[in-house]
Amino acid sequence: MPRIVGIDIPGEKRIEIALTYIFGIGLSSSKKILDKAGIDPNRKASTLNTEEVNKLKEVIKSYKIEGDLRKDLITNVKRLKDIGCWRGVRHMKKLPVRGQRTKTNNRTVRGNVRKTVGSGRKAAPAPK
Repeated sequence: MPRIVGIDIPGEKRIEIALTYIFGIGLSSSKKILDKAGIDPNRKASTLNTEEVNKLKEVIKSYKIEGDLRKDLITNVKRLKDIGCWRGVRHMKKLPVRGQRTKTNNRTVRGNVRKTVGSGRKAAPAPK
């Protein structure tokens, strides 16, 4: 199980897929990284030698990943909240930011709590 930029990538997977376990590297950037490093994307991650792992580390240094990327995302959202723009307000209220409907289908943002509304009538008192 090779360790790249502080992340243990799974050794049993193809290196093209294993690189996507690093936050900030998707499949397309993984392909670009492997192309620049000159490594076959179909090889298993556990078969890489130290020289190839070092090549990957050098190429990955030019990308913004993990902690730096997370910090940038947090500061971007904080900036939106501070200036009080529409997206910032939506972030503050924990509602969908990108124009999705809110009457239904936004359980991932608001949580899985269902609020059902009854008929509005009070139940009749129980007879004595």
